[in-house]
Amino acid sequence: MITWTLIQAFISSRLDYCNSLLYGVSDNLIRRVQSVQNAAARLLTGAGRRDHILPVLRHLHWLPVQRCVDYKLACFVFSSLSGHAPPYIADNIHLVCESHRRRLRSSTDRSCAVPRTHNTFGDRSFAVAGPRAWNSLLAHLRDEDITYGSFRRELKTFCCNVASGTQWDFC
Repeated sequence: MITWTLIQAFISSRLDYCNSLLYGVSDNLIRRVQSVQNAAARLLTGAGRRDHILPVLRHLHWLPVQRCVDYKLACFVFSSLSGHAPPYIADNIHLVCESHRRRLRSSTDRSCAVPRTHNTFGDRSFAVAGPRAWNSLLAHLRDEDITYGSFRRELKTFCCNVASGTQWDFC
């Protein structure tokens, strides 16, 4: 129990803090952060260095780092669309049906308008990364009537399924 508390206090909280800034960084940097999470998971569970890490992360209900980034971005977008985010975040997210463009068939599925950028730094901004993460979700996750708690629970299951390539009932 003491080990769990120490890892949660010193490692997991640091990995979760501002991890949405890791969107779009190189795979090498993601691997470095992932190795820290893997070491913490192995320390907690006693898993060997050669053991596959995805079952260990699943047992701990931890998402891999890249999925954590996607999870946090999608939660920010959900909050901004539901009106619970600060204006400086909410002003960057617009649904396709709210834009002043012509009506499209895609305007009924609650997808976000993704602004065009001209460089990779622009692609990493929340105004672009958030809508891309939101649009990559399943349609039932983008439903207007879903509660925040249900959204987070189903989103975590979705991210676990994407990470492992299999279907899990929960993560």
